[in-house]
Amino acid sequence: MDAMLFEKSGTPLQMVTMKAPIPGPAQLLLQVEACGVCRTDLHIIDAELSHPKLPLIIGHEIVGTVLQIGDATKGFTIGQRVGVPWLGKTCGHCKFCLSDRENLCDTPQFTGYDIDGGYATQTIADADFCFPIPEGATSEEVAPLLCAGLIGWRSLKMAGEAKRIGIYGFGAAAHIITQVALHQGREVYAFTRNGDEAGQNYARTLGACWAGGSDDLPPNPIDAALIFAPVGGLVPLALRASEKGATIVCGGIHMTDIPSFPYASLWEERSIKSVANLTRQDAVEFLDIAFKIPIKTTVRPYRLEDANAALQDLRQGKFHGAAVLSMAK
Repeated sequence: MDAMLFEKSGTPLQMVTMKAPIPGPAQLLLQVEACGVCRTDLHIIDAELSHPKLPLIIGHEIVGTVLQIGDATKGFTIGQRVGVPWLGKTCGHCKFCLSDRENLCDTPQFTGYDIDGGYATQTIADADFCFPIPEGATSEEVAPLLCAGLIGWRSLKMAGEAKRIGIYGFGAAAHIITQVALHQGREVYAFTRNGDEAGQNYARTLGACWAGGSDDLPPNPIDAALIFAPVGGLVPLALRASEKGATIVCGGIHMTDIPSFPYASLWEERSIKSVANLTRQDAVEFLDIAFKIPIKTTVRPYRLEDANAALQDLRQGKFHGAAVLSMAK
């Protein structure tokens, strides 16, 4: 198989040809059709997530078809299309796994971090964390749903019944979860980098009722904020823009330090929460609603061998929506 291999921080990914993996009893071998390019991939490459398996095939928004099924695996068929997310394996016996909170497992393994991921033409994945993908969208269009969409969904659920949703960082997760929030009858207020008129216009085309800079105050206080940009300084800004009782949800796996802020900003029962990974139930719920709406993802396709360019374009914010590696020849 072909793969883009990450060997150490500060060096570009290298295209290599290597022996295809053999699935274990509880695994599937997949022919990768598409893999999303996520900001978490940049955190790994930049050593902000500092203990990846090396060498490593990154990538955790995988859509592929089943090539081979492990001996102890049931419920899948050869040729079936499945999706693989960031959470790739859990222990199954810690108190979190036993209470359906496997996203907090004591000894998890993550796709494209502890386990080789989807920047490759083939990959193996734990069958318990492979999810059937229905027809109705291309694999390139589906790939961002497997992380940007799932983390957005879990973040939105943490917002409870909030009516006015502020979204900080209008990238892949934001453009997906905006569609879900509007489908649920909520209002979306988009906060982008100051002066990013193109990003604000893009948010409006998706249905945001207001769009402005990250330090602007919206016309109405927000009931909840979803922060997808990895910038801790957005937390005090979101608190300042929020209504009493609002929830500020930090959706990233990595964020710069949150600066100090006066207690008055948090008072009146505002709260700050973080999102950690996902549960299998999140995936079942979200993929069901995503195809019912249906969500339309904006994707920028790249060839596998152009993965370094895709990562650099993501870093520089050169596109709206999501970058996706397509394995189609």
